[in-house]
Amino acid sequence: MLCIENIGELAAVPPGPIPGRSMGTVRTIREAALLVDDGRIAWFGRQADLDRPAGCERIDAAGGCVLPGLIDCHTHTVFAGTREDEFVQRIEGKSYAEIAESGGGIRVTVEAVRKASCDELVRLALPRLRRMLRNGVTTVETKSGYGLTVEDELKMLEAIHRLDALQDIELIGTYLAAHTTPREYADDPDGYLDRVLDEAVLARIRENGLASFCDVFCERTAFSVEQSRRVLEAGQRFGLRPKIHADQITQMGASRLAAEVGAVSADHLDVIDDGGIEALKEAGVIGVLLPACSFFLGVPQAPARRLLEADLPVAVATDYNPGSSMVESLPLTMHIACTQMRMTPTEAIVAATANAAAALRRADRVGAIHVGHQADLV
Repeated sequence: MLCIENIGELAAVPPGPIPGRSMGTVRTIREAALLVDDGRIAWFGRQADLDRPAGCERIDAAGGCVLPGLIDCHTHTVFAGTREDEFVQRIEGKSYAEIAESGGGIRVTVEAVRKASCDELVRLALPRLRRMLRNGVTTVETKSGYGLTVEDELKMLEAIHRLDALQDIELIGTYLAAHTTPREYADDPDGYLDRVLDEAVLARIRENGLASFCDVFCERTAFSVEQSRRVLEAGQRFGLRPKIHADQITQMGASRLAAEVGAVSADHLDVIDDGGIEALKEAGVIGVLLPACSFFLGVPQAPARRLLEADLPVAVATDYNPGSSMVESLPLTMHIACTQMRMTPTEAIVAATANAAAALRRADRVGAIHVGHQADLV
């Protein structure tokens, strides 16, 4: 038994999902204490009410604040190569879409990932995850999507699987073969989908526990709404819950698709309209906002306040990747959510804990100060 005492302020975040209008009203307990038994929260409350078990190990929080471990629910942490030249191109006036259409963007990272071994991908990602842990992050979702062949996508998922066992962050894999169309299938995107959605491939992912989710980039420069529907429904048939990159650059109905297929989350939402917001709310889809990405690209932020006022549960994540969000820090991302999206600090904390857990279907075990939950604490 472990006893954490002398907590100046305990952020008693309840399990998610927490609707938008309630995200700013989380209870805090001053002069608090917390008991941990076998890695799980056994009790929490006022220090004055603590019945300390005999022989328990004691930790003095020295008046500090304790909150649930942060959860980064949308990242692309496993990659090789960097794209700093694109940073300069954007400064010179090129848009994300223009860079992609000229042969840059995701496909540049694909070339580097294809050349890298699984061992090399693991070696490169380990220090990134360790830095995330130092920033208070205890659970991370990360995607494939930089291989764009069956073999290289599986190599990425295997690297994620190995990384989960090599460090302390809980790592959750997502199959994102439908990130974009590779050069060799530039004129045949449906043929590419035939390959990566082959039943034998999806069965292998399921049988080896390589991913929990299936994702797709629904965008003019990537996949149409109907192609995206095909991707997500194929994943569902093999137990991969749907997620979707939606309404980042072009409003093309991706949020409505997320609602129709029962997606766990719709991510980005920079250009979402009111109809899309209502569809997500009615279907119980978590809206995942990625403010560091918009900050990095120098484009307008997603309409966070509209989503919150519509009572949609909102999560926040880094979108850490080598091209459009070279940002490892979830605390910095939360700060951007406050200063540029006008979220309150309490809303940002909920977005990076309880609702981020809900966006990963982990709200029953992480992201909250709740008896029985994992004692992932910051």
